[in-house]
Amino acid sequence: MQPYDIAILTTGDELLTGEISDSNTRTIAGILSACGYRLRCSLSVPDQEKEIVAALEYLLDHVQFVIVTGGLGPTGDDRTARAAAKALGQPLVINEEALEMVHQWFSRNNRRMDPSNEKQALLPQWAQPLLNPGGTAPGFRLRHADCELFFLPGVPAEMKMMFQQSVLPLLQQKIPEATPLHQRTFKLFGLSEPKVDRMVPYHQLPEGVEVAFSLDYPLVLVKLKASGKDAELQLDQAEAQLLKELGNYLIARNDETPEENVGKLLTSAGLTLSLAESCTGGLLTTLLTSQPGASAFLERAGVTYADSAKTDWLKVPTLLLQQHGAVSENCARAMASGLRHTTGTDLSLAITGIAGPDGGTEEKPVGTVFISLASATGVHVKRYSFSGARSRIQRMSATMALEWLRRFVLQQIEEQTREK
Repeated sequence: MQPYDIAILTTGDELLTGEISDSNTRTIAGILSACGYRLRCSLSVPDQEKEIVAALEYLLDHVQFVIVTGGLGPTGDDRTARAAAKALGQPLVINEEALEMVHQWFSRNNRRMDPSNEKQALLPQWAQPLLNPGGTAPGFRLRHADCELFFLPGVPAEMKMMFQQSVLPLLQQKIPEATPLHQRTFKLFGLSEPKVDRMVPYHQLPEGVEVAFSLDYPLVLVKLKASGKDAELQLDQAEAQLLKELGNYLIARNDETPEENVGKLLTSAGLTLSLAESCTGGLLTTLLTSQPGASAFLERAGVTYADSAKTDWLKVPTLLLQQHGAVSENCARAMASGLRHTTGTDLSLAITGIAGPDGGTEEKPVGTVFISLASATGVHVKRYSFSGARSRIQRMSATMALEWLRRFVLQQIEEQTREK
């Protein structure tokens, strides 16, 4: 992949105070990378005219293409257009084409336009407006010496649409020789990053295939990248070698999520599921139902947080809770088996544990979690000791439960295939 002089400039106080993350840079960089372009740099500055001017002046002297996001709205802290005019030495004027775009947006959406929205058509004199199908703020394009500048709104959905429709085609016209990057991402669960690195068969991968790592807790992401006319063939070969070593730990791939993969597997196998969650507070249910079609496999789910919920809904004996406690192998087993008896689903999964930060003991410290799965073959339970903050323990518990379901369904599919 060849490097090009492309830079991103994002504006917004909230980016520098930690209120929101800079998703726009990630989105643009991802699209550019897939098309064979590599960023030279990215900058973030506050909503202050002098800071935006200084950043633009620096980039004008160092790169050929600048993509700016943010600060094109109608409020007083939207100062990007004014800063651009100052940096390029142009007067700020009402752009009639941009003004018509603003009026048309309000007309299409049957909304009354506030006079303040006219500010969004106040652009540097030589700006070329860029249509914003999703919002009121037109983008615009400027040229200064050998540098092309594209200004887009900061709203992520609007920015992405405009970048793909208006900016990327212009970049591809200017730099037609870019070689698209082909990438496959493998999401692994159950191994540390160093362990995964040791298991990657580097010496067996085709020449030209690059390997990169990233983390999406609690997953390790392995990315295979290649470019050129034989990229897909090279990636096919590399994938086969990689999965020989790591296929058992593959919980999802590319844009697929673990919960999406598990949902597809359950649906494909025709298995029904019920859930009882305690320390995860419904996180597992939320993950599974975030995907369309969850009704094909999920019969019911409940947050059985209190002991009373475990006894009333799951029929966990009170004596069992008194003797072993809610966070125990016995309780997890009773939760899963009681739920399956009540629901009649093919699978019933239960989670109980101590997510913290309080509630731990020497015998059962914070992070102690029991997962139980009941099926026609019996009830299986395992104790785990997770670490980290409450949210990390909950996330790890839910992901481990997804892994239980994934492995169980794959085993069932394999057995059915052998029987045929």
